[in-house]
Amino acid sequence: MLNSNLAVSWIKISTLAVALSLGVSVAAMAEDSSPAVTTPSADDAASVDTSVPDNDTLDTGDNAWMLVSSALVLLMTAPGLALFYCGLVRKKNVLGVMMQCVFLMCLMAIVWALWGYTLAFGGTGPYIGNFDYLLLNNVQSHWDEAAGDVYVEMAGSIPRLTHMLFQGMFFIITPALICGAFAERMKFSTMVVFMVLWGTLIYCPLCHWVWGGGILAFGVDGALGGGVLDFAGGAVVHISSGLSALVCALLIGKRLGFGNEQMPPHNLTYTTIGATLLWVGWFGFNGGSALAANGLAASAFAVTHFGAAAGGIAWAGMEWFTRGKPSILGTCSGVVAGLAGVTPTTGFVQPIHGILIGLVCGLVCFYACTAIKNRVGYDDSLDVFGVHGVSGLVGTILVGVFATRNVTDVAVSGGQPLGLIEGGSVIVGQLTAVTITCVFSVVVTFVLLKVLDATMGLRVSQKEEIEGLDFSQHGEEGYILI
Repeated sequence: MLNSNLAVSWIKISTLAVALSLGVSVAAMAEDSSPAVTTPSADDAASVDTSVPDNDTLDTGDNAWMLVSSALVLLMTAPGLALFYCGLVRKKNVLGVMMQCVFLMCLMAIVWALWGYTLAFGGTGPYIGNFDYLLLNNVQSHWDEAAGDVYVEMAGSIPRLTHMLFQGMFFIITPALICGAFAERMKFSTMVVFMVLWGTLIYCPLCHWVWGGGILAFGVDGALGGGVLDFAGGAVVHISSGLSALVCALLIGKRLGFGNEQMPPHNLTYTTIGATLLWVGWFGFNGGSALAANGLAASAFAVTHFGAAAGGIAWAGMEWFTRGKPSILGTCSGVVAGLAGVTPTTGFVQPIHGILIGLVCGLVCFYACTAIKNRVGYDDSLDVFGVHGVSGLVGTILVGVFATRNVTDVAVSGGQPLGLIEGGSVIVGQLTAVTITCVFSVVVTFVLLKVLDATMGLRVSQKEEIEGLDFSQHGEEGYILI
């Protein structure tokens, strides 16, 4: 393993690369202030129609809802996830977790703008996006010399810039979820490099496969298993992050003293506030995935709400039954499990079925985070796999059971039966996507971590871990009592 100077060099090189990329972008825009008007390629056949990229198609109501939804999803990372996670760790690591969330908000936003969006949504190739939107080309508005006016690139009824922003918030929170698996022990420098690589090599391809017209896009010719119905990220967000989190926990190893020392959450007040902020933000996450302010958005909003409530009741009920007392930690965990579980379903199932899906996810995730975790003995610090990975798996599969043409956009369903409850067969595509997402996420994450371990090292030293990541990685303390 190389020394810490190499880790610092990696960060300097990454920072320089981002700076150079920004410089190239600015220079290119300065040289050509009136690029030729181009029609964006069709992407995301299931939800984004770019067949008429004309300024006249702008729906201000849709655009307003999508901008609000974008802000709500960003709120999920910080303060939502930051508070939820930091309350669960020991007080010597509270700032370390917050720093990971806030820094990833900055880092992943830039990666998405420079190359992430085009790899996810550029073109309709089967495996990865093209360079149509590199450095936000064909995304930003520009001057149309012929029309004598500003030309706004469109994605259906909203500006493509709005679509880019909304999808970019998913790109931020998904890697941030993984941080909970290696909380209190991973090097910050290695985490930075890992997340850039993970977002580029795992998230972007998966996003393109499911939402960008790739090999898992529902209704696309040649899609494996007929394609997957994933409304807001069961496979793209929760299965990918949950399975990658499990690999991280296994390869990085357990925290010092795990299993021998008590490691209770240091501030459940923070965790409760964070969980309820996640609940609110999730309305934008799922409701915004309709990409319009319409009836589908209202249905997705309702499924989200009822799924969260049912998940919280299920987990608390299991604690009450097995331990005699329900806890606020269990209720919050159940809420998040319910939210993650209904995420892939919200645009395809009836709200009443959202209650059932939330209950199932709350029960299954309770079992995963207690009996299974204790039996296997892995140290997924904040139960990323047990909550997000497991509920993502369950929810994505249950789409194949409860999806109905009574809710689903007719452009997607074609008016045909979908789930098993109405005699449909989309369950084949759901199972295919679950299998591919699991294998792809595990294999690529394993390779990335092995390479980074050999070059930078994954874990802080024993002394630094005992000292706490707040001070050892950032030179700060979360609580200074004078």
